Amino acid sequence: MEMILEYIQMNVAIAPYLILGLLLLAGFNIPVSEDAMLFISALLAVKNPEYTYQLFFAVFLGAYLSDLICYAFMGRYLGSKIFKLKFFASMASPEKIEQVNNFYNKYGIATLLVGRFIPFGVRNALFLTAGLGKMNAWKFAISDLIACTVSCVSFFALYYNFGETVIEYVKKGNIVIFSIAIIAGIIVFIKKKKGKKESNIM
Repeated sequence: MEMILEYIQMNVAIAPYLILGLLLLAGFNIPVSEDAMLFISALLAVKNPEYTYQLFFAVFLGAYLSDLICYAFMGRYLGSKIFKLKFFASMASPEKIEQVNNFYNKYGIATLLVGRFIPFGVRNALFLTAGLGKMNAWKFAISDLIACTVSCVSFFALYYNFGETVIEYVKKGNIVIFSIAIIAGIIVFIKKKKGKKESNIM
């Protein structure tokens, strides 16, 4: 990945196309970091202001289309077939699908807004389970468009204005958000188990 990032930096004229292409691969769960693409595109925009709009549009379009690929192709089209692969089975167990669907039904767009800010593979797991759970396609597309816009604009502006000085803060923030998400998931799981036990007793 470091070699790819170096190549992108040295070839700014084709950087938007490279960034877009790499992010599209991320939709197929190939490990390409959206955060890294946002950072590198913002950094290039600072050094090459004439490419700012192209770079932002490439990273934004790549991130959004990547989400749609994960939701539509991996989730809705391949569906249960991906459970035959251990990697995907661990990402999207039936329990996780049910849990994510409950979040979508209860909190709607807020699920995607919060989910896009949770790092370490949670984003793709969220989009994958939305597809597996057959979430309404238009609802997902519009909700994710809003969530992706908020996320990309926020991080691109942050990296553009503060550069490398803000990286450590973002990393620490990611750990905090991820930890909160894990704790929230555990609480929901415990409450659900308690609810089932109480209903069985009654």
